[in-house]
Amino acid sequence: MTATPENPSWFDISMDAWALASESNIVIAMRIGRLAQGGPAAAEEAVRMVSEKFTANIALGCDLVSGKLGSSPEAIVSASIAHYSKSVGANRKRLSGKLATSMPENGGERE
Repeated sequence: MTATPENPSWFDISMDAWALASESNIVIAMRIGRLAQGGPAAAEEAVRMVSEKFTANIALGCDLVSGKLGSSPEAIVSASIAHYSKSVGANRKRLSGKLATSMPENGGERE
């Protein structure tokens, strides 16, 4: 994430958006893996995924209406990307730790 100056450039915003999209794809892949395993952990992940999206969208809407995101289009877009980047980064970290602990000792190889 680039530093968020008072008036970020569209180039910086596009780079931040690209980074968010890349990290989001990693999180999507991890979540698909979690859901594919099935069981209670998959159900918990599905519920968590939907509730996180709902909460993040409501919080962003409230910040937009209250003016916390800024007044220029550049500031609003940059702050929106930063808002979602926090959640995506936290999910990547959380899922990375769980992924490593959920792998079988033999690496999933059949005996």
